[in-house]
Amino acid sequence: MMKEQQSNCPNAHSGNCPSSGATETKENRMFTRIALRVIVAIGTLGYAGIALGQDSVHEYFNDTALTVKATQDPVQKREILSKNLSEMTKALDTVKGAPLTSDEDDASLDRITNALREKSDELAGANGFERVPDDQLNAFSTYIVQDMEQADKTITISLVVALLIIIIIILIV
Repeated sequence: MMKEQQSNCPNAHSGNCPSSGATETKENRMFTRIALRVIVAIGTLGYAGIALGQDSVHEYFNDTALTVKATQDPVQKREILSKNLSEMTKALDTVKGAPLTSDEDDASLDRITNALREKSDELAGANGFERVPDDQLNAFSTYIVQDMEQADKTITISLVVALLIIIIIILIV
């Protein structure tokens, strides 16, 4: 009988043979604990990732506003704002084309992209908007930052989309 057990379970002495239900139960509990920890970690990192994505977008627009305010020439200010609005719109369009985005993400990205295009039109005085006067460019750059912060409160995007936006911004800049 002993030889039969050894032939069926050659590593019986090392405890690797599931000869009793106790070992399987311990393994199941350990697996369950690890799985729960991973799920909690992913959830926590997901929220942190979204916050990181939103912070990066805010930082991008905030840096633009600071650059605009540090520049004296209104033509350069307008170019800086136009370039950065265009780059962010391109980044959002690229992310929207990614296969990882959901329909909800695409709708949210469309709303953000439309808001950025309206800002760009307002800056240039296109599509029925009155052109932002030269002496208002500093205030307009601050308005863009505040508007994007408000958009984050009403528009939610997934972690994947937030991370894609960050990566594309990094590649563009």
